[in-house]
Amino acid sequence: MTLLAFIFLLSFLPAESAKSRYPPKTSLNPVFGPQQVYGLIDGSVSIKCFYPPTTVNRHDRKYWCKESSRSCLTVISTSGYTARGYQGRVTIADFPEQGIMLVNVSQLALADQGTYQCGIGLNGKGLSNRVKLDVSEGPDVPEEAELFYVELQGSVSMACDFGGDYSSTRKFLCKMEKSGCRNIVDTYGQIDSDFQGRVLLSNDNTEGAFSIMITQVEWEDAGLYLCGVGSYGEYGETKELNVHVYEGTKAPQEKDTIFGVKGSSATIDCNYNPTKNYTLKYLCKWRTTGCARIIDNTGFLSISYEGRVAMFDNPKNGTFSIVLNQLRSSDEGFYWCMTNDHRERKTSRELKIVEGERGLTGKEEVQAEVGSRVDLTCSYSCKYYSYEKYWCKWSSDGCTPLTASDQSQPGLDVSCDTANKTLILSLDPVTVEDQGWYWCGVRRNGHYGETMAVSLQVDGGKAANISPELLDLEASNTAAPAGAVPQGRANSDAGVQRAAASESSEQSSGSNTLALILGPIGAVLLVLAAAFAVFKYRQIRRSDLVSVGSYRTNISMSDFENPKEYGANDNVCMKQSQETQLGGDEFVTTTANIESTAETKKAKRGSKEDADLAYSASLLTPSTVTQSSVGDSTAPAEIPPLWGGSV
Repeated sequence: MTLLAFIFLLSFLPAESAKSRYPPKTSLNPVFGPQQVYGLIDGSVSIKCFYPPTTVNRHDRKYWCKESSRSCLTVISTSGYTARGYQGRVTIADFPEQGIMLVNVSQLALADQGTYQCGIGLNGKGLSNRVKLDVSEGPDVPEEAELFYVELQGSVSMACDFGGDYSSTRKFLCKMEKSGCRNIVDTYGQIDSDFQGRVLLSNDNTEGAFSIMITQVEWEDAGLYLCGVGSYGEYGETKELNVHVYEGTKAPQEKDTIFGVKGSSATIDCNYNPTKNYTLKYLCKWRTTGCARIIDNTGFLSISYEGRVAMFDNPKNGTFSIVLNQLRSSDEGFYWCMTNDHRERKTSRELKIVEGERGLTGKEEVQAEVGSRVDLTCSYSCKYYSYEKYWCKWSSDGCTPLTASDQSQPGLDVSCDTANKTLILSLDPVTVEDQGWYWCGVRRNGHYGETMAVSLQVDGGKAANISPELLDLEASNTAAPAGAVPQGRANSDAGVQRAAASESSEQSSGSNTLALILGPIGAVLLVLAAAFAVFKYRQIRRSDLVSVGSYRTNISMSDFENPKEYGANDNVCMKQSQETQLGGDEFVTTTANIESTAETKKAKRGSKEDADLAYSASLLTPSTVTQSSVGDSTAPAEIPPLWGGSV
């Protein structure tokens, strides 16, 4: 009763549970080959069988046997056995590195028709593939499907050629199903949703020829496909492609989706067989019409990714990593990791750009002058505290990391301020060759994480335009300036001085520019003002209008050898000269100091001066001129001010 109850309960288990515990049928029989082959009498056939190239399978016995009512009788094996009646017309070849055994049967006869098996190990133990051989008199022999043996999560390439007559005709790949042939991809850009980002149709150099590549192959991808030109069932030609999927020794890879923060970076890890010597490894971005190469290990770099992408190869673990930074919305899509080995697993990754907070921040555009010191700073968040931090100078050949513990590159110094969570790259002194892209990044256990790109622009300045001879001359002129420090001290303080100069360069550049603009303008205005003053001075000097009481006359100053001694204009420049203001019957006398009195006594006049003064005095009325009672009695009468108007 207990056994019956258990069986009864099993009948109610959902079908999905049983299916999830067992892989599809294609994985239960890892040996794969054609289901049916056709040959002509006296002709020959070749049967290609595939098996997983594991260590055991590569060294195990391979055989070709013919089924009978009771067993499968060996026809030929790799142990050296060949059955009677087949000697000289049956051969078997093993290619263990590729996991292929090839059987060839010639001199076919009707008696050779039947069901055969190609297998590994002992006959009939499950590791075999059944093949039906059909022999006819002909003349037409149906075309057999081309076989493709693909590892789970691996990739497959299929080539089709229909001639130049179909060079401009629609090309397609479809998968046979009960309802017809489901379109997978075509040259019109139509792609099945299950194959989005992992199938590619490319036109070959030969007209009418094209190839299809499928990556990240899944169990459900096994089956019969048709590649063709035209439209299935309507016009054109087709070719059968039989795809078998097996579970290999490599760990299956899930379809990873990589999320990158806008403005930050993303890392795409690509796996390959480290025991093989690949001449080409590259990353391309998938499109419906092709896969545009971005970077490869030979030095190629797409110009649109200048300073944004770098390749890091790690042969020890069979991985090359592609780091893409300065992410933008247009970077979203599928990326393929490729090698020049068509059997090597191709990796496809989807990149999605999201908004978020960046883990590495800093000034991303820096300017410096030749000979100065510059510090590139990179602040990291707390989540990267235990990560290894590095700086590197980017080039199309890569970006070799330089950490705080590695100071092998002269002129570069990397320091880490753990208190402020800042990584600093110092260049001292800056040269023209230092211009370019610098990356700050983090990594852990060989895996490259987030990066930040900094563009350094170097200004040549004066030093870039001076010849070596002039440089030597300037050096000699400034070799021993006043207050110069000893050579050792100068070297020790050079870094600090350059740092101070670099900090003040931005502040002083604005004032220097303003001075250069205002300086010439001020000089021009000063010249104009001086010219105007000289002109006015000469005009006044030639003819000054003097008002004396009710008389107005022009007195020429050209007859005076020293106008300062006599002209009223001189009074405005004298500190406290003696002056009598004339007006009616009143007068006011100002007291002169000893120095001005002495100047008056020192005044010397010639005979001509006395005559001129006497003539001027005779023109004045006695009521309008009063001789000063202060100072020297011989002092002449004061001349009224030269400006107009009554005093």
